[in-house]
Amino acid sequence: MSHWWHQLGAPRPRPELPGALDVDVAIVGAGYTGLWSAYYLLRAQPGLRVAVIEERHIGFGASGRNGGWLTNSITGGRERYLRSHGREAVERFQSAMNESVDEVIRVAEREGIDADIRRGGEVTVALAPAQEARLRAFAEAERRWRYTDVELLEAPEAGERIRVAGLRAATWHPHCASIQPAKLAAGLADAVERVGGRIYERTRAVEIAPGRVRTTHGTVVAETVIRATEGFTAGLPGLRRLWLPMNSSLIATEPLPAAFWDEVGWRRGETLGDAAHVYMYAQRTADDRIALGGRGVPYRYGSRTDVDGRTPEATAEALSGILHRFFPASRGASIDHRWSGVLGVPRDWAATVGLDRSSGLAWAGGYVGTGVTATNLAGRTLADLILGERSELVGLPWVNHRVRRWEPEPLRWIATRGLYSAYRAADRAELRGRPTTSPIAHLADLVTGRG
Repeated sequence: MSHWWHQLGAPRPRPELPGALDVDVAIVGAGYTGLWSAYYLLRAQPGLRVAVIEERHIGFGASGRNGGWLTNSITGGRERYLRSHGREAVERFQSAMNESVDEVIRVAEREGIDADIRRGGEVTVALAPAQEARLRAFAEAERRWRYTDVELLEAPEAGERIRVAGLRAATWHPHCASIQPAKLAAGLADAVERVGGRIYERTRAVEIAPGRVRTTHGTVVAETVIRATEGFTAGLPGLRRLWLPMNSSLIATEPLPAAFWDEVGWRRGETLGDAAHVYMYAQRTADDRIALGGRGVPYRYGSRTDVDGRTPEATAEALSGILHRFFPASRGASIDHRWSGVLGVPRDWAATVGLDRSSGLAWAGGYVGTGVTATNLAGRTLADLILGERSELVGLPWVNHRVRRWEPEPLRWIATRGLYSAYRAADRAELRGRPTTSPIAHLADLVTGRG
């Protein structure tokens, strides 16, 4: 169980699907994507018959296990859409992501969802010469885009926000807030039910097809079916190679004393990341812990998923090592929780949202870890697509974006494990003082599609 659900307690149980059902829209998956989609559909058209089907419980997957970053990142980066859509469309996309951060906060206030939201922006630190060079180049590149609002912070100024050991430089932008993910999922599920949505738990979707969802408890017939299964998509028939299920792991410390926070600062709710290739992500929680995550065992052979989020001891130790390197004063603090989650990775690392009108099948996902905000934009976009609204959202570059599937096994297992080994080797070399980005990291970027 994630720290977030442990803190909140198990969610209120919902009923299982009672049998065959006829609705207007069936949604498979009660994470953020499915819940936001249901919420906006019913806000726009009260009385619409919307059913959400969930194998376990609301927020069971990545929505209840993530690092709590409500940030404006475009999954896969803006540059990949330049050739196909042009600069103006890409900048509209960035503006929409910024607006989505605001929208989540507005809905939480409107619906009375106390998700420990603190809007402190996003800090990314460089702790080695090669990291610093990449970070400075990144800041310069961001200045050429509208709506990014990225600031480069020299070490003294960055230290006024968060004092990280070995800090050389940092970037900061305002379009990010830290949240308690499970609280957002639970509150959003309640909001969906208040506007008329029905959520059925402990009901596994066996097959998604045009006009129906076949489940372990009966078949749901619907004009539109939304696939909102993210990292668990590979378990559906015919979709094993669509998105690679990537594992990400987190630890949470015990509550840290006032003396620790006096030493490191970190008082304004900033999220914290770094410029490493195998990057970390962290937040200061509302109860004064550090929740810190990164890649552990990134991929399991055959696109298998560890449903319950077991985290190897070696992964927890590696994350603890990052924590202690960043904040030496954290040595001696106990690790109260460790957990893992599964996220969806398309072959080009770019998220997608879409609707095939001929079949009535809709989808959203492939967020590669940026889904806390992207799911909100996806939910609003799906609602507009399904209801036939000609809004600006339905013309954004990620709508109906398609990409080739991942390679068959054993190629994707060999490649994924090998590439993350290469990234880790590059990080080790850079932390030892290598002044420029390691060539093996450049090669890995080209192979993965991130370069």
